[in-house]
Amino acid sequence: MKGHILIMLANILFGASMPVFKYLLTADVPPEAITIMRAIFACMMFWLVSFFMPKEKVLPKDLCLLFVCALCGVGINQWLFVIGLKNSSPVNASIIATAVPIFVLLLAALVLKEPITAKKSLGVFLGVSGGLLLVFNSTQTTSGTNSLWGDMLMLLNQLMYSVYLVLSKPLSRRYSSVIMMKWMFLFSTLALAPFCLQYMQYVPMFHRETFNVSQLYALLYLLFGATFVSFMLIPMALKQIRPTTVSMYNYVQPIIASAIAVAVGQDTFSMQKLLSAALVFVGVYLVTQSKKRKDIENLDIA
Repeated sequence: MKGHILIMLANILFGASMPVFKYLLTADVPPEAITIMRAIFACMMFWLVSFFMPKEKVLPKDLCLLFVCALCGVGINQWLFVIGLKNSSPVNASIIATAVPIFVLLLAALVLKEPITAKKSLGVFLGVSGGLLLVFNSTQTTSGTNSLWGDMLMLLNQLMYSVYLVLSKPLSRRYSSVIMMKWMFLFSTLALAPFCLQYMQYVPMFHRETFNVSQLYALLYLLFGATFVSFMLIPMALKQIRPTTVSMYNYVQPIIASAIAVAVGQDTFSMQKLLSAALVFVGVYLVTQSKKRKDIENLDIA
């Protein structure tokens, strides 16, 4: 039960962050600046917290895996997400996020040589169809810009996140969430800094003449709630439940993101988007229910 509560909270924070991201992006905050600020802030926070925790020695081979997880789960993942969202919408992003369970189970099949059943194949087909329907037909955002490029980046972002969930499972068994995150965000900061740090000078709220307190509050939420807290909760949840179960909680994101985005006028929720979401939901349900309960309980990524 603890793992389910933790990952539920993480996805609520992620879902609420999508309209906040969009608000800052429409206020001319560069996506690269948001990405590097999240990485630097979380890196500082996790290293600070680690000083007050029992020391844990990280094996050199695990540092290499943490570096890959850092790129897939934090660095490249966050960069693709923010740039994709700038060219898409919160509703589109949240619907695309529900395809993560399909990606996770396909990766598990490749890694574990898990057989692909007819039911699972149908589920994958429906889920991919829903994603493609959204990507190739939702071509206009509320600002009138083409969203195809943004939606494609969001799909790639979710694939990277899925790789992170699969690869980080064994690490979550050996190390605390703080230890994992302090190394992941350190690696991500070092990798992103050469490309993103220069954009910090273009953040409007950092200049006296364009300072806006609501933008500052939005940024603080992204840094603390949607980055530091949420990324700490994910490995804590992975200690308790399987990556496939963790990925299922991405369902929470469309509910939260869509409700906020529509309420504040950032987006509309059309019948086409509803159909896309339904296809993805049904597809993921079929995929996750395609094996007997006994088989699912025995499926554990090591």
